[in-house]
Amino acid sequence: MGLLSLGTPLDWPEAKKHADHVRKNGIEQFINIWKRIKDKERDSLLWGDEIEYVVVEFDHENKKTRLVKHASEVIDKLQVAEMDYLEKKEKGLDATPPKSLWRPEFGSFMVEGTPGEPYGSNIKDLVSVEESMIYRRNETMNLLNKNQSILSITSYPMMGTKDWFTPFHEPDGIYFQSLFLSDEIINPHPRFRTLAANIRQRRGSKVEINMPIFHDVNTPRPFIDDTIPWDRQIFPGDSEAKNGAAKPDHIYMDAMGFGMGSCCLQVTFQASSMNEARRLYDQLAPSCSIMMALSAATPLLRGFLADIDCRWNIISASVDDRTPQERGLEPLSGKSRLISKSRYGTIDSYLGSSDGFFSTRYNDVKLEYDEDLYKVLVGNGVDEQLARHIGHLFIRDPLVIYKELLDLDNEKSSDHFENIQSTNWQNVRFKPPPPGTDIGWRVEFRPIESQVTDFENAAYAIFIVLLTRAILSFDLDFYLPISQMDINMERAHKRDAVLNEKFYFRKNVFSRQSRSPSPNVSRSVSSESDGSSTSEKENGNNTSQHLGKQNTSQIFLSSGTGSILPVIEEMTINEIMNGQKSKGGFPGLLPIVYSYLNSANVDVITMSKLRKYLEFIRNRATGEYKTNASWIRSFVTSHPEYKKDSRVNDRIVYDLLMKLDEASVNNKPVF
Repeated sequence: MGLLSLGTPLDWPEAKKHADHVRKNGIEQFINIWKRIKDKERDSLLWGDEIEYVVVEFDHENKKTRLVKHASEVIDKLQVAEMDYLEKKEKGLDATPPKSLWRPEFGSFMVEGTPGEPYGSNIKDLVSVEESMIYRRNETMNLLNKNQSILSITSYPMMGTKDWFTPFHEPDGIYFQSLFLSDEIINPHPRFRTLAANIRQRRGSKVEINMPIFHDVNTPRPFIDDTIPWDRQIFPGDSEAKNGAAKPDHIYMDAMGFGMGSCCLQVTFQASSMNEARRLYDQLAPSCSIMMALSAATPLLRGFLADIDCRWNIISASVDDRTPQERGLEPLSGKSRLISKSRYGTIDSYLGSSDGFFSTRYNDVKLEYDEDLYKVLVGNGVDEQLARHIGHLFIRDPLVIYKELLDLDNEKSSDHFENIQSTNWQNVRFKPPPPGTDIGWRVEFRPIESQVTDFENAAYAIFIVLLTRAILSFDLDFYLPISQMDINMERAHKRDAVLNEKFYFRKNVFSRQSRSPSPNVSRSVSSESDGSSTSEKENGNNTSQHLGKQNTSQIFLSSGTGSILPVIEEMTINEIMNGQKSKGGFPGLLPIVYSYLNSANVDVITMSKLRKYLEFIRNRATGEYKTNASWIRSFVTSHPEYKKDSRVNDRIVYDLLMKLDEASVNNKPVF
């Protein structure tokens, strides 16, 4: 959860006075980093995963569950090994790095775990990922009470209902001012409460989160939520729900906790150079919606069945600090500008790299950026694409400013830059090296929904790592217009999108005709996914390009081997992952990954271990294995206490979480 500095956070009226100061110095800090390390090269890939968990208490007597305000105490105990290690290192003593690292998250019921050290570039390192995840879960479980458990579920189904949190607190407090959530659920670190308050104050109202209700046979039409305390009058914003913030046929939520209290799996890669990091940023972005739909796990919200399967738009709305003018609800005045998305959203531009594949025509949505800061960046040698990207991030205000950290040495600190960078929560994030460290340029992949078991989380993490290796090894080109990626992301939220939706995706990913994929691609496709192979020549000469319903114009790219025409089609996730059977069809991401593994001469034992993860992903894509969202939805709708009215009660959720807890303990996914 971003930058966790210590100090006295300023409330919004005071913080906004220093916004330009933070922006100006943040740009200077980035320029200093860029000048110092822009040409830095590293020999090998390092990477790591982050998994967020919630602490659940089972009330077996009353058949009920609650989240527990227990995380900060658990984290203090979990961090003892890390503190001991750092103390010994500081004294120059030999020390063994801890096997895990732990950090606080937004909710006081949440913990975030990462491996103690990054994984290396050796493919054999991949087979240790699941073991690391199991270790982290067990390490935490050993610190909990007998009736408590740690679950890596995306969203707690009863958050915001009457009695979902222990110790019990009525919805109150000055930070959220929520109809449903108490401030007591916020992690005690000052950053988190200040974020909640300053987002609300900058916006000028409480956040509005409306997710469509799943209409079952007994669900009223229109659905009007009778659990909303419509007439509560404690805080000024309490009347917002009654005055239109709560939409008919939607599940209404009004606080940051509903979004940032959810869990996900994130994977961060250290690239060999800045250019390689930019390349991975661009090439991974088109797969974000695919991986989110494939990992869908969020069908239950505030005691209701939703007609969506994913968390992304919930979090996006929960931190949407745009003013009415920035959202286009009021005429612009002064320095205000129209901003099309929440600060938690999909990327709005590619970075470009020196691989020859990028064209500015792919950046086909209007990019708002700070023109003055852009000029400063370009004037200091930063190229236009990267300068626009940074300038775009810096149209946002810093939300948490610490009084003690206003004046910093911009040669030694990046706190002002990270203040804004870390609160631009995009689906992929380009991360410069922190000053004074040996860390390289990094890319963070953020769309994957947290899975119930360590096996599943390991499978998704391993697949993404292997995809990055294939991208670099085979010189792959996944570029498609930003507007189509936005369409894909919306489609990925839909119920059972993994089976029912189609997504824009590029077919001719082997675009550089001077480089050909491993000869094993064809064999991998037929043996692993029942698809058929396609040659680069077939892809490059295919003229039946599809660039979206609204746009069938040709986009030409200039590469080192001539003009290559992108062939973009709407495909199912099964086709994208496992390949198309038709002649000249897309070979599939999994067959490409298998081809990379074949070219890497992986030993038989390691290959066998990796295959079980890739085959699991394959079966999710075909629908043979249900997503967590689909399985949870089926469990609820078949429960004897479910009344086909889109509502879930305490007993249903108790039985559900007992099943999910059993699956997580035994590390056997639910299908």
